[in-house]
Amino acid sequence: MKPVFLPRALTTALTALFAAIAPASAQPSLDKVSFGTNWVAEAEHGGFFQALADGTYRKYGLDVTIVPGGPNDNNRMLLISGKLDFFMAANTLMSFDAVANNVPVVTVAAIFQKDPQVFLTHPDSKVTKLEDLKPLTLFVSKEGISSYFQWLKTEYGFSEDKVRPYTFNSQPFIANRLSAMQGYVTSEPFAVEKTAKFKPGVILLADYGFNTYSTLIETRADLIDKKPDMVQRFVDASIVGWYNYLYGDNAPGNAMIKKLNPEMTDELLAYSVAKMKEHGIVDSGDTLKDGIGAMSDARIGSFFDKMVRAGVVRRDVDFRKAYTLRFTNKGVGLNLRPKN
Repeated sequence: MKPVFLPRALTTALTALFAAIAPASAQPSLDKVSFGTNWVAEAEHGGFFQALADGTYRKYGLDVTIVPGGPNDNNRMLLISGKLDFFMAANTLMSFDAVANNVPVVTVAAIFQKDPQVFLTHPDSKVTKLEDLKPLTLFVSKEGISSYFQWLKTEYGFSEDKVRPYTFNSQPFIANRLSAMQGYVTSEPFAVEKTAKFKPGVILLADYGFNTYSTLIETRADLIDKKPDMVQRFVDASIVGWYNYLYGDNAPGNAMIKKLNPEMTDELLAYSVAKMKEHGIVDSGDTLKDGIGAMSDARIGSFFDKMVRAGVVRRDVDFRKAYTLRFTNKGVGLNLRPKN
């Protein structure tokens, strides 16, 4: 009996029909993944929301739920207790602290190559570099005093005599022309300009050697052991989300951010993205060849040494346990960066 050959169009149609009527068990299943951020939805988390909103996570076989943080939330504790799979940590100091306290979490990617921490200055103060801040009154938070300000003391000779408490209220800074205020380059300068009607000067600490990574992806050590493929797919998809958020159509991500955080405006979102690009917060340095999320032993070791000298971290902490390079530096998404 001769074989029967069906026209290609009919073959394609039958294949689609069989796929449609196949039992659900035959369809590829998605791995359920939960990811907690450390603050309310904002542009600084944009790539994660973009990957969820535009279907990137699903393309990588993941059914992702993003759990926004807030002033009364502790998503990192939910990660540690097993109720979340991943968490967005603020910076490398948190990773060192986890090791010091035997907390079994590991950093698997660093989305921000530069910490967005800045000092804002008045235009007429003529501040052009970090050292120019020394004579000024400095508004610094409690967290800032115990972290980056200790580095300013040891590396640049700053004094706490000039420090006043920063309570996340810009009015004391606005009222005092001989002062500087801590903030994030992606948000506080925008808020001050709106309120005070002047454009503040900005000193980005990362440009002066405060070389912590920021906006880290953390997970538990047991999840790395049991589901390394899922961890890899989450990291890769998040990286792609960040490329699309910075360089592509980020409307889906922004729509999700505004839905979760109604106080967010299009103007602030656009400002934050522009500043992330301008200052190389996400995409600079090692990411130019290794891709967004890149980390290196040398960079983390350098920051560890600085924090030891500053008295922020103990020398006997085995900081190498804080992170792994297993899931990064693979050039994922490099093709999505504009060529010019």
